[in-house]
Amino acid sequence: MIELDGTPNKSRLGANAILGVSLACAKAAAESFDMPLYRYVGGTSARTLPVPMMNIINGGVHADNPIDFQEFMILPVGASSFAEALRCGSEIFHTLRGELKKAGHNTNVGDEGGFAPNLPSADAALEFVMNAIGKAGYKAGDDVVLGLDCASTEFFKEGAYVYGGENKTRSRSEQVKYLADLVGRYPIVTIEDGMSEDDMDGWKELTDAIGNKCQLVGDDLFVTNVTRLADG
Repeated sequence: MIELDGTPNKSRLGANAILGVSLACAKAAAESFDMPLYRYVGGTSARTLPVPMMNIINGGVHADNPIDFQEFMILPVGASSFAEALRCGSEIFHTLRGELKKAGHNTNVGDEGGFAPNLPSADAALEFVMNAIGKAGYKAGDDVVLGLDCASTEFFKEGAYVYGGENKTRSRSEQVKYLADLVGRYPIVTIEDGMSEDDMDGWKELTDAIGNKCQLVGDDLFVTNVTRLADG
């Protein structure tokens, strides 16, 4: 279908149509071989499901609150199975609900299912997550680690990162230092879209600063576009 579309950004058929048909074909093929989808996609080496990344606090454009980052995630890396990881995530999620409620915050959820409390900063959100991990009986950094989706393009304006919730503007270098500081203080192992999709120099700075300590993911940066992937 990508070949049929023939455009670099899937504008002729549209990503929704291409993705929907691709998923349907993959599921149909898995059914025809009488195997689970993950085994069909992953091949003979796909013996276990990957560690889930669970979004438990929402901010940014996906929530009506002051938090500038879009997603705060937990990864139950200490679990021995997917089922155990799912249980761990569920326990932390419900513990977090209780802690937010106890502190007087609402427990409504954002567009992607995480809580959307009126917290002033990423630090405040991370502290609640860390507390919930401990209260649920797990050890942050060993049993459970953290991930962020900053979606920085959404608050990148005129060459700077404008944090509306914090009422603070960070330059490219300050954004890099800020993320490096968070990685140094919290068990964050993956950051998605830490810099704007148009800030290639910023991505290089960020990679130089923490690329050996933390997985850096380009979602808005690459959008499965081979030209942008080559540039990256």
